[in-house]
Amino acid sequence: MAIEGRSDAATGRRIKLGMVGGGEGAFIGAVHRLAARMDDHYEFVAGALSSTPERSRRSGEALGLPRDRIYDDYLSMAKAEAARPDGIEAVAIVTPNAMHAGPILVFLAAGAHVICDKPLTTSLAEARAIKTAVEKSGRVFALTHNYTGYPLVRRAREMVKAGELGEIRIVQAEYPQEWLTEAIERQGQKQAEWRVDPARSGVGGALGDIGTHAYNLADYVCSVDLVELAADLSSFGAGRALDDNAQIMLRYANGARGAIWLSQVAPGCENGLELRVYGTKGSLRWAQENPNELLHSPFGEPTRILTRGGPGAGAAAARATRVPAGHPEGYLEAFANLYSDVALAIKAARSGEKPPEGAHFPGVDDGVKGMAFIEAAVESSKANGKWVKPARA
Repeated sequence: MAIEGRSDAATGRRIKLGMVGGGEGAFIGAVHRLAARMDDHYEFVAGALSSTPERSRRSGEALGLPRDRIYDDYLSMAKAEAARPDGIEAVAIVTPNAMHAGPILVFLAAGAHVICDKPLTTSLAEARAIKTAVEKSGRVFALTHNYTGYPLVRRAREMVKAGELGEIRIVQAEYPQEWLTEAIERQGQKQAEWRVDPARSGVGGALGDIGTHAYNLADYVCSVDLVELAADLSSFGAGRALDDNAQIMLRYANGARGAIWLSQVAPGCENGLELRVYGTKGSLRWAQENPNELLHSPFGEPTRILTRGGPGAGAAAARATRVPAGHPEGYLEAFANLYSDVALAIKAARSGEKPPEGAHFPGVDDGVKGMAFIEAAVESSKANGKWVKPARA
């Protein structure tokens, strides 16, 4: 079952990729497959693509998978693929949140590298168990917080690390959407149905779905430790068991203050993820709906617009940039940047080497921090906004 024994382990051949979930009607599965193919590092060869054997078969056939590599469930897939000389080297987990942990643990035990959609799972205890399994396995584990793959997000992180903003004082993130303004979960909308269901989504609704993205983006760019938070979670949709809106105040270890607003009931907002960071020397502003620009405002000087391919973009952005300046890049390309960095780590692992400098991606620690953030916010809101210290990763 060991990956190292396979004949192509030390070569630069494409990584044989399997997928759990992501079949018919699933938006994110197609995104993962497109991202994996963009830089030609992967070959999609196997899948257990849906919760029923019938749908899994239909999905696999529609995607052109060989009949003998379309599986009824992830357990049979892990066993069969581990026994094949040409079995998968990595698996993408793109199921609803409650179905992350089982496949992660099974495929790690089978010797596969794992790429998992966020959030990591549905509880902090389970997240910590996954972390232990990842560390024991020695496999590459990636969590697809895809916004960390945008060139100018990487430039923002680079600038903060270099001290160009000085001491960080204020961190503001927001992520408003409108798509759950009406109760579309009652109209057969598959993506809405599982996101408002605690059994499949966990204790956080919008908090887990988009709040973890906003928190991760701030954490990635600023690298300041969150000490405590105070949250007010709301469920405006009639009968919803989970939050669809949240206001969260943040206190950081270096004395900085912050806030996150997230909503899925904000008419007029499509995908309004935005980050604003203010320090003693200046500020940065980046918005996902206009991702090819980063606003840098040095204190006492005019605001500068840094473009993805233009002067001042920096090494981190240049490494993640695909097309010339003026040609927009966005969501799929950022996702592909993560997949490609994961591929470099997997190929380095074939020979026991370290990935190239600059190749990085969110990992299991980010997943544990995300779950700690969710559980602290839920605890705080239940206590009428009491300040709560998130558990340490």
